[in-house]
Amino acid sequence: MSQNQIDALRTAPLPAFKHIVDGRQVSASDGGTMAVVSPIDGAVLTTFDDGGWPDLPPASRKKILMKWADLIEANALEIAVLGVRENGTEIGMALKAEPLSAVATLRYYAEAIDKLHGEIAPTDPAFLGLVHREPVGVVGAIVPWNFPLMIGAWKFAPALAAGCTMVLKPAETASLTLLRVAELALEAGLPPGVFNVVTGEGAVVGARIAESMDVDVLVFTGSGGTGRRLLEAAARSNLKRVYLELGGKSPNIVFADAPDLDEAAKVAAHGIFRNSGQVCIAGSRILVERSIHATFVEKLAAHAATITVGDPLDSATQAGAVNSERQLLQNLAFVDEARALGRNVIGGTRIRQETGGYYMSPAIVADAAPEDRVFREEVFGPVVTVTTFDTEAEAVALANDTTYGLAAAVWTANLSRAHRMVRKIRAGLVHVNTYGGSDLTVPLGGVKQSGNGHDKSLHAFDKFLDLKTAWVKL
Repeated sequence: MSQNQIDALRTAPLPAFKHIVDGRQVSASDGGTMAVVSPIDGAVLTTFDDGGWPDLPPASRKKILMKWADLIEANALEIAVLGVRENGTEIGMALKAEPLSAVATLRYYAEAIDKLHGEIAPTDPAFLGLVHREPVGVVGAIVPWNFPLMIGAWKFAPALAAGCTMVLKPAETASLTLLRVAELALEAGLPPGVFNVVTGEGAVVGARIAESMDVDVLVFTGSGGTGRRLLEAAARSNLKRVYLELGGKSPNIVFADAPDLDEAAKVAAHGIFRNSGQVCIAGSRILVERSIHATFVEKLAAHAATITVGDPLDSATQAGAVNSERQLLQNLAFVDEARALGRNVIGGTRIRQETGGYYMSPAIVADAAPEDRVFREEVFGPVVTVTTFDTEAEAVALANDTTYGLAAAVWTANLSRAHRMVRKIRAGLVHVNTYGGSDLTVPLGGVKQSGNGHDKSLHAFDKFLDLKTAWVKL
């Protein structure tokens, strides 16, 4: 990836994108269009205007998915720039986290297709108990705007590998990469109608998917409010299974015996400020042992100051634009409220207004209290709170004092303490002496109001395969 290549794609004209349904580009039934506004400079980019898949032998499905991955890889920079122009993620992260992540995800699940086996039950010898694994049927998927292709691939790769078909709705502010990838799926040989991408507002398009009697399973990543509405829609329709990943307010716990305090501060800064804090597992609540609070905040602020916030299509940028003006104003409102409470706030101002885009400097609320709204509610922006604790028990209590339970981290040189904390913290993912970076071999899912079900790992297949028993008298 060179800056010249990025710049050549920066202003490339874009067509009026359409839905991809049954292998064809389809305009909206009402003829309406939706503007796509770039958070880089506020400019309008463009507008939107079963094929026997389950019965294909696993090796045939594998071949098609592998070719699809190759095509995405060959077009990775184009796809990454397309996504950055739409949602503002810095290009260095976008290239790895979006198309190249999707490539790895497709290859992982394609390789697993012919390793999925049924079971023979250890029962009475007069009978044969067979347990078959069969695709659930039609999967509806609704994915968010922060990493649409990465999160989309976590859904469509295992679902298609399992033999299901899918109707996927991207966020209305981040649809272009998934539409482009759907075109490449057809080029790879995916039968028409297997992978469909439909765009539009969630209250209209998403609701239709959730209410459909023809959708057997619904998978969603996004807000808790929307997740509740999807569950209600499933109950009103065909009782489809619904798997939700609803974000978090993840604690990042730093003990005085952390093996490297400066490394902990550096990783913590990048764990919240990269992609302008728009990451579901972002470590947005730092809990610090009181004796090291002042030192840690100083180091955290120093590392935050080195993060280059700017044009996401500049390869030197480390944190790009906030996704929308609405999101930016919401972020700033949290910071203003903390200041009004008299909290010590470092940074957290709107910057680069002359560009017309939506940019914000990293914000550290250095002395947040557990009752503060910024401590309790998901901001989904470059805003982190720092709160002190005195004992291990207090750290656990603060960490679990949230309705969420997606991710967490513990920094300590004490191996016994690390294992105790992993056991006691209620979260689906607990890091030890690191933050982020878990790969496809391990599951990602939450507890409490962070949702249910798991993306990534072989456990992702559980959402898309039904168990069927054959009971045979011999």
